[in-house]
Amino acid sequence: MVELRKRPARAPPAETRPAKKKAAAKPTPAPKKAAKAKAAAPAAAAALGEASEPKEEEDKAPAKVEKPDAEPSKPDVEPSKQGPPAVGDTIDLEGFGGELETQDGKKVTLKKLVDESKAGVVLFTYPKANTPGCTVQACAFRDGSEYLHSKGLVIYGLSGDSPKSNTTFKTKQNLQYDLLCNSAYTLIGAIGMQQGTAHKTKRGVFAVDKSGKVLLSFAGGPKPTVDAVKKLVDEMDKV
Repeated sequence: MVELRKRPARAPPAETRPAKKKAAAKPTPAPKKAAKAKAAAPAAAAALGEASEPKEEEDKAPAKVEKPDAEPSKPDVEPSKQGPPAVGDTIDLEGFGGELETQDGKKVTLKKLVDESKAGVVLFTYPKANTPGCTVQACAFRDGSEYLHSKGLVIYGLSGDSPKSNTTFKTKQNLQYDLLCNSAYTLIGAIGMQQGTAHKTKRGVFAVDKSGKVLLSFAGGPKPTVDAVKKLVDEMDKV
């Protein structure tokens, strides 16, 4: 007889446990922010582009070319400098120095006096009538008047005194020329013989010819003012 051997029973298969499901990784906020940043980038770029456009246009805009200023109108004094006219300057006599009057109250202007002269006008200025220094100056012009008038210049005294004071001065010193009264200091100031803004007159002399050219402008003592006019006449004699 054949002996049947029992085969050892197979061990039952090991129980397989289902694999634990890995917990889904929580999405980090970074990708969301990155996504938002990516989404916002085009908008920001567009906004930046719009903001920069005007500047770009400005950069591209051509530079403005400034037009030269219009040529200024010519002043009464031809030279470029402003202020009292100097020797060699030409002044516009029309309205220059305003209106003034003689010791007897006659209304005149510098232009009228120049027009009535043959060669021009000499104005010697003095601080105050009937004072020692002014008397010396006025009498020096009186004594030299024949030569001083020889080339057609006309001599006048000029101050801020009243007609009454100058009438007394003229009569007392026997002056043969007129004394001009300029209490407003319009002409005295215009020729540079006013002391600052005060109503005070510098002692000096000013001469202008028929064309308005300044021949003499000098501040000094009684004798030097007369000598300056004599020198001017000497030079006119040589021409």
